[in-house]
Amino acid sequence: MKKVITIKDKQFELFIEQEVIELEIKRIAQQINADLKDKNPIFLAVLNGSFMFAGELMKEVTIPSEITFVRLASYRGTSSTEHVQEVLGLNESIEGREVVIVEDIVDSGNTMTSLLKELGNLKPAGIKIATLLFKPAALVKKIDLEYVALEIPNDFIVGYGLDYDGYGRNLKDIYKVRQ
Repeated sequence: MKKVITIKDKQFELFIEQEVIELEIKRIAQQINADLKDKNPIFLAVLNGSFMFAGELMKEVTIPSEITFVRLASYRGTSSTEHVQEVLGLNESIEGREVVIVEDIVDSGNTMTSLLKELGNLKPAGIKIATLLFKPAALVKKIDLEYVALEIPNDFIVGYGLDYDGYGRNLKDIYKVRQ
């Protein structure tokens, strides 16, 4: 029997256990360690959703690096078609630096495309994307994702930093909405 939880008005069933998530995070951290050795990268963790992923990822990154947390101010709406208006909280200069965006989930790619454009104006040496989850079926923009922990179907999910109306971010496993 699958574990089922209720958040507000929806039921969710266990989808990906913490052990699987952390194993995949270790895998991409090893790739990052190899790819960015001697590059002094700066990791930009996109809040709120990426906080658990970023914390676990940084435990496994062994190369000299910095991390900072940013928020995206967007135009109206909560859908994945929003356009990034401003990157809030980026006080460090990224000019000439290798940047790794740490994102919880990439679905349509619209927000990430806007973020890449915004960060590109700050003249980094390069930008790579590390995402905990990727929904290939939802992608509408062509986007290069260098580090993908897990590919998932186009289901609504919650847990491990991802929320449903602000709830469920604290769950150690990932759950998908029950049909």
